[in-house]
Amino acid sequence: MNSAIANPRITNSIIVAEGLEKRFDEFRAVDGVSFNVRKGEVFGFLGQNGAGKTTTMKMIQCVSPRTGGRLEVFGMDVDTHQQEIKKLLGVAPQENNLDPDFTVYENLMVYSRYFDIPRDEAKEIIEELLDFFQLSEKRDTLIEKISGGMKRRLMLARALVNKPGLLVLDEPTIGLDPQARHLIWDKIKSMRDKGNTIILTTHYLDEAERLCDRLVIMDHGKILVEGKPDELVREYVGTNVVEAENNPEVKACLQRKDMKYEVVGDRIQIHTNNPHDITSALLEECHLGFITARSATLEDVFLKFAGRKLRE
Repeated sequence: MNSAIANPRITNSIIVAEGLEKRFDEFRAVDGVSFNVRKGEVFGFLGQNGAGKTTTMKMIQCVSPRTGGRLEVFGMDVDTHQQEIKKLLGVAPQENNLDPDFTVYENLMVYSRYFDIPRDEAKEIIEELLDFFQLSEKRDTLIEKISGGMKRRLMLARALVNKPGLLVLDEPTIGLDPQARHLIWDKIKSMRDKGNTIILTTHYLDEAERLCDRLVIMDHGKILVEGKPDELVREYVGTNVVEAENNPEVKACLQRKDMKYEVVGDRIQIHTNNPHDITSALLEECHLGFITARSATLEDVFLKFAGRKLRE
């Protein structure tokens, strides 16, 4: 196991995918994607439902075999070294699968047995995790009596019991209130700062923007764009978004000025790196009911590539 981690090919890449495919009969859930996840970074998979991100995560976890292409985790092929790879993974799924018959402490202790961790060593690890995730006071409490935020923190703690080389988080803060979300964000950042490599999926774009060092946006099984969140924002939508009223006069004015714009419901959006100049020009030359300017976000990039239509 240690020799795999020390392999020179994976010193800087924990996951390497090249032309990765997953087909279900004629349907391509993942269609020839290539990416790499570097050691010590938080890497995000974003996309609408059915985009292929969850299928990709399942192949990384060795629970769904690939159909084509190359996929290595810790320098090992996911088809031939499943057991070795799984020993090095920590997984926190989207759904709560904690054992309701056990206390907070017992959930962690029982889980440690799956990895044959000696009991004394497991006790030490669990104490550290309970303290880190602020669960020490609930150690003897049954699962059904703790809050949703505590359950998510406990699932993160459980995923770290085996001291994994790669942490897999599926919607880590889904359904939580703002305070609980921010606490988990802080814990994920702390784990990254300690050298943990983390991959995650999330539908919260502000979460991805805060946590991810790099990310991909997927749609119809393909990677549409990849990069650092702030760089993607600057490259594809600009630093700011100017919004004006959606009416024929404003559109005609923008067309006369040869300004590119996007219609979003009852508003018109103009992506720009020069919001002051754009705003001044519109106020002087166009009849506007209102005009606002705001900083562009990763959500603007996501909507640009993945579209605004709902998908079942």
